[in-house]
Amino acid sequence: MPAPNTPPGAAQDDDLVFADESPADAPAKDGGAWRVLIVDDDADVHSTTTFALGTLEMHGRPLAFLHAYSAAEAMDVLAREDDIAVILLDVVMEQADAGLHLVRHVRDTLGRHDVRIILRTGQPGYAPEMDAIRGYDINDYRTKSELTRTKLYTSVAAAIRAYEQIHALEDSRTGLAEVVRANTELMALHTVGEMTLGILREVAVLAGQPADGVLCACVPGTGHVGWQVLASCGPSADLARDGMLAPGGQGPAAAIARALAERRNLYEPDHVALYFCGKSHRHFAAWLKLTRPLDALRRGLVDVFTSSIAVGLDNVALMTALHRAAFYDGLTSLPNRTRLVELIDDSLQARADATLCLVDIDQFAETNDALGHQFGDALLGAVAQRLRTRLDARVALARIGGDIFCLLGEADLIDPAAVQDQFAAPFSIEGQDVQVSATLGLVRLLEHDGTAADALKDADIALKRAKTQRRGGHFYFSRGMGVEIRERVRLMHALRSGFARGELFLAYQPQVELAARRAFGAEALLRWRTEDGRFVPPDRFIPIAEYSGLIIDIGAWVLREACAELVRVRAAGHLDFTMSINVSQVQFRHPHFIDMLRHALLDTGAPPERVELEITESMAMEEPDLLIERLAEIKRTGVSIAIDDFGTGFSSLSYLQRLCVDRLKIDRAFVTEITDAARGSSIAEMVIELGRNLGLSIIAEGVEDEVQAQILQALGCPLAQGYLFARPLAPEALIEWLGSDALTRAA
Repeated sequence: MPAPNTPPGAAQDDDLVFADESPADAPAKDGGAWRVLIVDDDADVHSTTTFALGTLEMHGRPLAFLHAYSAAEAMDVLAREDDIAVILLDVVMEQADAGLHLVRHVRDTLGRHDVRIILRTGQPGYAPEMDAIRGYDINDYRTKSELTRTKLYTSVAAAIRAYEQIHALEDSRTGLAEVVRANTELMALHTVGEMTLGILREVAVLAGQPADGVLCACVPGTGHVGWQVLASCGPSADLARDGMLAPGGQGPAAAIARALAERRNLYEPDHVALYFCGKSHRHFAAWLKLTRPLDALRRGLVDVFTSSIAVGLDNVALMTALHRAAFYDGLTSLPNRTRLVELIDDSLQARADATLCLVDIDQFAETNDALGHQFGDALLGAVAQRLRTRLDARVALARIGGDIFCLLGEADLIDPAAVQDQFAAPFSIEGQDVQVSATLGLVRLLEHDGTAADALKDADIALKRAKTQRRGGHFYFSRGMGVEIRERVRLMHALRSGFARGELFLAYQPQVELAARRAFGAEALLRWRTEDGRFVPPDRFIPIAEYSGLIIDIGAWVLREACAELVRVRAAGHLDFTMSINVSQVQFRHPHFIDMLRHALLDTGAPPERVELEITESMAMEEPDLLIERLAEIKRTGVSIAIDDFGTGFSSLSYLQRLCVDRLKIDRAFVTEITDAARGSSIAEMVIELGRNLGLSIIAEGVEDEVQAQILQALGCPLAQGYLFARPLAPEALIEWLGSDALTRAA
């Protein structure tokens, strides 16, 4: 189908804005509006979505919004509303998988297979879980962070287009069923080509004449610009040049034009022009050459035949058009997703050594927005034409939606490099040369043990993996990817349950002044001990927490717990103690992070000047202008800032000077190398010197022996932390350690 169009001006205001307004009530049920159900436990998502889409029209109709703030509320809405086109559904609400259960309810319990479901999640930056995509009838799966206004519009517009097509198809099939019932034999035995040729021959028999003529189709209202020839026989076949009958002021074309204009059969001594009234999108007319005039009896026979056969002819044409609409793409005339699934099923049943390859045009949406959708459609047509003409004829080519094409063929015929070579030369579109590339996701069907739909989903997962690695590259799906994704899902659910049960806790690693060997603070470290006593490493569960969005709640808890521990340490007499708290990138970018920080300080009574937040160097260098503004807000609370793992990234010194930071942490990798590698020593020395020049404090992490401590002190590093001084301690052990002479003994 043609790529969905965005409204004029949409690209000028691309980002979704969290407006300070309540979700608007759904308008009264109106057959003129597309009804969209928003299911999300976050009121901001409702207001943002209605703000982004509320004033737009899709396919000439406005949108009407219904709202549910839980899966249970959504079930109530669905029970009383029967014409919802799209559901924008959050994954996690009252339960971890509430959204997925609602999908099952919609599809299996309610039997609503027409409504389009777009699953939205707060999980940033990763491809969707394979189990969620494969196990549920979901039409689109997006992270909320990637849904800009244009992309949200595009997703909803595509869903509404699909909903509209499904209903149009069902309506057509309902009406067609009655026609098929009355013409079963004709419909079962004849295609349009067979039937039209049969009509010409039968008319000739009834007329007692040789079969010599043409039968044409004409779209009403197009004028005399020529007609498509559906069948021809005898010497008159020469009239159909390139499948068309050219218009003319006399001869067959003039006779057909007159029959169509007068909507009746016309009999002349040397020819007959027949009119077949069409009830669909076009009329039919035929011209036969006569060797002698027809008498009244034969004219009557031909009149009865044409009036009775017109319905059958029209129905066969309708069924052919319906078949084409159901199985072929309207823009490129390539097989669509439905037809492709049939082809994949055939390959799977035959156990053919075939490869399925998704071809995604890179940055097509940007091209579409910049140059217009007519230009984008022309580009899609040019890509289709090039792939169709240059690839091996044995490779099946399909367009399965948007800017995604699909290849299916024997494994040795589908070489990723050869496919990408097709995009090496620019495409000439409307007088412009356009250079595009493509990213590929591939599946070897011999290694696949699911259905055709599953194979497409696997190819999509491989495509998304390819996009995360390098645009313009390719990736093959493997069983390991499925295992990896299932393990990630299992760990995500375990983490959510473990957090609710209190399995997460903080340990505190002391930080010391090297000269005096006196503790000045500690870094709060997040740990997870499962119900059976096993420890899950932070580098395993923290990325999962970020991916799932759970890091927001966990991060808020860490802030509060660490601040509360700071208050307890101060109550034990250690008033100069500083608590250092790590902040995740996802947590840091959350719109309510500053509020979470303020509440943690206020609720616990922790002094802001004794709280330090640690951000990574990579966070500091990504969108630095935005970061500068956020850091300034944090500094206004009185909290200090440290850059963790400094030296491992590619910081811009000009930006570093503009950041409101107080301390740099030398990465443990440089501390480890400091005793046996000149490079490690020079990097550590460089960071220390940089901090001194910028007026920033310096702390080294991962100090494990006295030699490292002495070298760092000699280089001018005043602060350190590591196993030389103490391992991470439980809260009670931290206070006990602070009151002991542990540091004196270590020195």
